[in-house]
This record gives sequence, C-alpha cells and structure tokens, in this order.
Amino acid sequence: MEEIDLKELLKIFWTKKLQIILIILIFMGIGVIYTVGFKVPLYSAETTLILASQNNNQSNSNTITTSTATDITVNSKLVSTYSELVKSKNIIRQVITNLNLGTTISEDELKNNVTVSSVKDTEIIKITVTTKEPVNSVKIANEIAKVFTEKVKEIYSIENVQVVDKAEISYTPSNINHKKDIIIFAFIGAVVSIIYVLVSNMLDTTVKTAEEIEKEFKLPVIASIPIYNAEPQRRNGGKR
Repeated sequence: MEEIDLKELLKIFWTKKLQIILIILIFMGIGVIYTVGFKVPLYSAETTLILASQNNNQSNSNTITTSTATDITVNSKLVSTYSELVKSKNIIRQVITNLNLGTTISEDELKNNVTVSSVKDTEIIKITVTTKEPVNSVKIANEIAKVFTEKVKEIYSIENVQVVDKAEISYTPSNINHKKDIIIFAFIGAVVSIIYVLVSNMLDTTVKTAEEIEKEFKLPVIASIPIYNAEPQRRNGGKR
C-alpha cells in the first residue's frame, strides 16, 4: 500500500473540504430530525432517603436524633443492602398494586425503570424513576420510598430510614439533549467523511500532476502538453 505523508493527506482533505462539510451537515440534520421527531422523551423523578438513628421514645413522631459513630458505621454498611432491597420483587410488586399499575407496566419493566444510587461516604440513597409520563415518575418514586421504609421497619424492626426530599414533577425530558445529540451526529459525520475521502483517494488511480508521474514511475518528466481549447475560435469563425 502506497504511503501518504501528512502534507499530502492534508492536501487531500483540503481539496475535499466541501464534501466533508456537506457530509457533516447532512449528519447534523439527521441528528436534529432524530432528536425532535423520533426520540421518545422520558421523564425522571428522584427521591432522596437517609439512614439515621431514631429516638425510640419519639418513634411515633418520626423524630431524627443525632447519630453516634457506631450508628454511622452500621448505616454505611446498610446502604448497599438497602439499595438492593429497593428494587426487590416484593417492593416492586407492592408499588404496582398500590398504584394500580398492573395493566400498564410489568414488574420487570418497572424494575428496569428504577435506578438506585448511594452518595459516596454518606448515608444517603437516591431513588430515580424514569417513565414516559412525568406524573407517573413522581408517583412511582414517592410510592417506592414509602413502601421501602415500611419494609425496612417490617424486616429489621427499626425505623432508620427517612425521606429527605420527595420526588417533584419535571416536564423536561431527561433523555433529550439537543446540543449533545447534534454534536454526536456531527462527530459521526466527520468520521464518515474522513473514511469517504480516504477510500475515494485509494480507489482513484488517475494521475493528476507531473509530480505524481515522477513519484509513481520514478521517471523524470521531460515535457508537458497544456490543454488547449480551440472551441471558442471555431465559434468566432476562426478569427484571432
């Protein structure tokens, strides 16, 4: 395969700059059409929970007391356990029943729509629900938090989970970022255009300059014949 130095490569790209720009613009247009007309908007709602010790004498009023070092250590270890418990079939099934979602979503679908994350080095758990309807996302997120706290009390016989922030409705799609999508499609277009230019150059075997002849055949060019267009003279009746 013939080697192409950087200077020649840049020259090739420069001569094909219009094609490169056109391909990039086409892909950017495809990106706009896709994000505006075909990408299904999804809406996320997030609720935040915290693991905290509770005064047994004030358990009925859900009063949170200051955690001791031991409480913090225990709660930190429970965060990972609780994160898995949030998406358990028992809780997911109960949420579907409570919200009468049996005809609209399955257990597996709802489980896949729920994301549980923990803030590093804290006792905070974030539950995020993503659906096609913003209202449903809020309802499901808050219901999961409610059912989860009840299950923790039932399983562990403790009330160390409290809701810090309830989920609030947002009508801004969480999966659509027009600027980001267009940049991605522009990048794809740039890659495609570069591949197109390189492949078309490799397949083009025509000789365009005297320098190419010298390089290809290792022979000096003695003379060159300029292209002469005699057509205008014929049209003018041979006048000079």
